[in-house]
Amino acid sequence: MSSIGKLYLLPVPITDSDGGHFIPNYNIEIIHSLKYFVAENAKTARKFLKQFNYINISEAQIEEYNQHTALNEIENFLSPLLQGINVGLMSDAGCPGIADPGAELITLAHKKGIVVVPLAGPSSIVMSIMASGFNGQNFAFVGYLPIDKTQKTKRIKELEQFAIKNQQAQFLIETPYRSQQLFSTLLDCLMPSTRLFVGINITSNSQELSSKIVFEWRKMNKVIPEKIPVVFGIY
Repeated sequence: MSSIGKLYLLPVPITDSDGGHFIPNYNIEIIHSLKYFVAENAKTARKFLKQFNYINISEAQIEEYNQHTALNEIENFLSPLLQGINVGLMSDAGCPGIADPGAELITLAHKKGIVVVPLAGPSSIVMSIMASGFNGQNFAFVGYLPIDKTQKTKRIKELEQFAIKNQQAQFLIETPYRSQQLFSTLLDCLMPSTRLFVGINITSNSQELSSKIVFEWRKMNKVIPEKIPVVFGIY
């Protein structure tokens, strides 16, 4: 065993229906070799370990790491790594470090000279960029928009103008129960000629990936399903 362990970034399924289609066999081998995990939610992590046919789930040591975790607690997660033990970082969905709180732990690992190993897996954001037909050489993921309606409208117009001026595609997400509200606001605020991508429930059996100008979207009277994750793109 080496003096310092490796921090593996372990992608997990995005939806219940994608199964193992988007998780390479190599990832499963790595997961089976680990005993220590850091995850947003221990219960969710155990569900994924079970899905990956992990042996002796009850013996897996899982530390919870979310937006409420203090910095000193995050530093404690490095202890096994500094003792030469490999650790796996898992998200609640998709890839660690992308739209989740994994960045602080990864940054600390780099500072300590710990090797960080990202593994391939599903990311609704990356898949949306791929499927949108937008500029794949100049894009940005801007996360969530302001909740306040006035501020949200202002931000949407800013993103649209930035996309036009710099030819940079803008991708964003919303809490699932507010996806329809955001979609309606986008259609109200954006210019008719602006292209809008909508990626619904990506990797599921019911996924929808559509890219149209706003004028076309307005004619469709499209309704976004409730409680379903959606990625939006502006270009």
